[in-house]
Amino acid sequence: MFVSSQGNMCLLASILIAALFLMMMSSVPITLSMEQFNPAALYPHDARRLMGEEDYRHYPGAGVLFCHTEEGTLERASAAWLIGSRQLVVMNAHNFIDRKLQSTRRVSDCFFQINDETADFDPTSLCLGVDWASQSLHITDDWALLRLKHPLSDKTAPQPIPDAAEVATGAFDLPVIMVSPAGHSNYRQMTSIESCTIRQIDAPSEGGIRRARHDCNDGYGGSGSGLFLEDGRLIAMHSASLDMNARRPFNIESHYGSALLFEGALLEAIRENVLEPHCTHSDVHVVNPMP
Repeated sequence: MFVSSQGNMCLLASILIAALFLMMMSSVPITLSMEQFNPAALYPHDARRLMGEEDYRHYPGAGVLFCHTEEGTLERASAAWLIGSRQLVVMNAHNFIDRKLQSTRRVSDCFFQINDETADFDPTSLCLGVDWASQSLHITDDWALLRLKHPLSDKTAPQPIPDAAEVATGAFDLPVIMVSPAGHSNYRQMTSIESCTIRQIDAPSEGGIRRARHDCNDGYGGSGSGLFLEDGRLIAMHSASLDMNARRPFNIESHYGSALLFEGALLEAIRENVLEPHCTHSDVHVVNPMP
């Protein structure tokens, strides 16, 4: 009787050990599955790297929009570009308004940083590309211009005025470099640069501007990143990514990045504001004043 009980106990112990082993083994695929969707990139292939000194020389005008939150915390809001002069900065409109055109941030809460220089904006100079009649913010009108209170020093070079008129419309592969001076929340470095591809250029929409669908990796904070041709010409500004942080292959309909080309109303506004300020109004009266 004693021997039988001991045998049963041994058998029970063996079963428990085997069950524990199976549980440990079954947890491995679950762990791998979670890692597969870890928000480390938008696509399975991530070729981003830290920007170096040569990159800043090759892509002049690359700066960062810094803003204070309602709690007073300073944050890197997005990429921003010094274009055409040492006083004009181009960025996304969604830094200051939401999709329904409601104000989300005051210009006076933000400043511009490029290289080792920081500068305040003229809060009355905000120029937004939105179509007010539509009562909604789109990819192709998601642009904003701001002038600095004072021009930056001669040691800081602006980006030449871009023009994407030569870029064709349609589905084709166009190699580009995404330059992200403000980095991405899903990337370990403070800046990012990556070789990637524009897969399709849509027909013109708001402001006569076309949308580019691309496979460049992006994360929150990557708004305003510049898309450059391999010869160093700036042709588009990143706006948003569909299905953010879903790490799976590019899909032209359901998983892609969107950028607006430098053309149409945006290009016209840049050229006008390089010469003299336009779209001048107080930032507290832009759209539905913030409390």
